[in-house]
Amino acid sequence: MTMTRGTGRGRVPAALAAVTAAAAMALAGCSSSAGKGAEDGGSAPVPAVSSSAPAKAAEKAGADKAGAEAAVAAKGGRLGGAGSACELPVTFDLTARWKPKAIELEPDSILADLAEQGTVKMVCEIDAKPAGNIGFLRVWQGEASEDDPQAVLKAFVEDDPNASEAAYTQVKAGALAAAEVRYTGHSELLEESKSERAFAVSTPDGPVVVHLGGMDTDEHTAMLPAFELAKKSLKLG
Repeated sequence: MTMTRGTGRGRVPAALAAVTAAAAMALAGCSSSAGKGAEDGGSAPVPAVSSSAPAKAAEKAGADKAGAEAAVAAKGGRLGGAGSACELPVTFDLTARWKPKAIELEPDSILADLAEQGTVKMVCEIDAKPAGNIGFLRVWQGEASEDDPQAVLKAFVEDDPNASEAAYTQVKAGALAAAEVRYTGHSELLEESKSERAFAVSTPDGPVVVHLGGMDTDEHTAMLPAFELAKKSLKLG
């Protein structure tokens, strides 16, 4: 299957380069015409070149990116309820063609440590590859406690040795009070930094963290609508 990669990388520089090149060609042509007219004893009008064109192109590219981040993905069913692929303390809408799978690891499994982070354990993994992206939306759950959502998120991020530059905000997940974090991770495989995001809510059965990573920042950006859909549609189970 051919994987569709995010397309955010390079759009703004490419747009600016194209506009700048066009402006330069127009100016060069005008300069040549003006010189020829002077040699012939006449004068040639110099067309005006809009200096605001690069700024407008950059503004449009920025608006397109902001729109992509704010977009909500098409629904593909609801996850979390009884009988769904992952039974959770919450339910939320699943993006079309993303494939969920419950995570159940034995305590003595060699992968058990990878499925624990901070005060929560991974309980569900939703694969984006069938929809054309490389990454996962993962759901983590903890034991019932009095920790608020931001405390749970801080423990989650601080337990990741590759995480940095975390910024926390208070948000809503559906009608529930929630905390969200945006931070920078580091891919040892690709040897580059990438964007990551997560939100957390409290439930009677313990805190729930929904995390979106991605192979790189472009994939992360392309998958943000799935993250926003989960957050917007979340309800207690």
